[in-house]
Amino acid sequence: MKPTTRTFSDAWRHLALGLGLLLLAGCSSLLFYPEPGQPFTPAKARLAYQDLTLTATDGTRLHGWWLPVPEGVAIKGTVLHLHGNGGNLAWHLGGSYWLPKEGYQVLMIDYRGYGLSQGKPTLPEVYGDIAAALSWLDQAPQAQGKPLVLLGQSLGGAMAIHYLAQHPQQRQRFSALVFDGVPASYRAVGRYALSTSWMTWPLQVPLSWLVPDGDSAIRSIERLDSPPKLFFHSIDDNLVPLANGLRLYQHAPPPRVLQLTRGDHVQTFADPTWRQVMLRFLDDPTHFNGLRRLAEVPNYPDEKNAQ
Repeated sequence: MKPTTRTFSDAWRHLALGLGLLLLAGCSSLLFYPEPGQPFTPAKARLAYQDLTLTATDGTRLHGWWLPVPEGVAIKGTVLHLHGNGGNLAWHLGGSYWLPKEGYQVLMIDYRGYGLSQGKPTLPEVYGDIAAALSWLDQAPQAQGKPLVLLGQSLGGAMAIHYLAQHPQQRQRFSALVFDGVPASYRAVGRYALSTSWMTWPLQVPLSWLVPDGDSAIRSIERLDSPPKLFFHSIDDNLVPLANGLRLYQHAPPPRVLQLTRGDHVQTFADPTWRQVMLRFLDDPTHFNGLRRLAEVPNYPDEKNAQ
């Protein structure tokens, strides 16, 4: 059906209204898209879990899940899973539900304003939520003496890069950092998103400048000289294009790895191949180096069994 004049007029009116609301709400609203509530729990996936309540230093109460390792499985370490900017932790369970059976207990949190967490997500306040998660892990008996790993997906990874660059003492607690589909620049990704619609394409440059960029990962990644870093990025990602992963990898100090994948944005671990890559990386990050080919599975020998 051919669009009418009124259709175009309404579209631009809604766009103008949306921009006005963004300006009134502040630039952080361009980064966060929280969904309140809890649509399901890990029990739906037949996973053991514990509901957690964490408290940030400003008093904001946060909700989280603790996914323990099944009975009889040796604990290899603890993974702090920081999810992306949409939905809530229930919708991001696919990123880490598979880790407990492999020996990695998992802490997932919802940032303020997401899921069952209180407050409203804004920068820099959300960094306090990462600090609250690390504080909880510092006190949790089940996490003591175990290697700590970060899994940061999309915005969660970008925020973690900035936070850890600002807090080297916290960075030293991690034995490995794993990033999945992380935007290098918030502003560049915003401009790319605006360029994909006929309605916003002409305004992509001025509108993208509404996106805060001072905390973008590309501005902090060079300070993460340790620990080893594994970057996953899909060549099919149509939300955070592959160029983001390439930029972060190029600017990250070694040891660093970029693993190319296939599939939609942060759907990496739906494919068992990439789970295996991550597990081998965590077994011994020193064996990984450089750019890994698509679908390349680590095949280095186990040093304990090597002759």
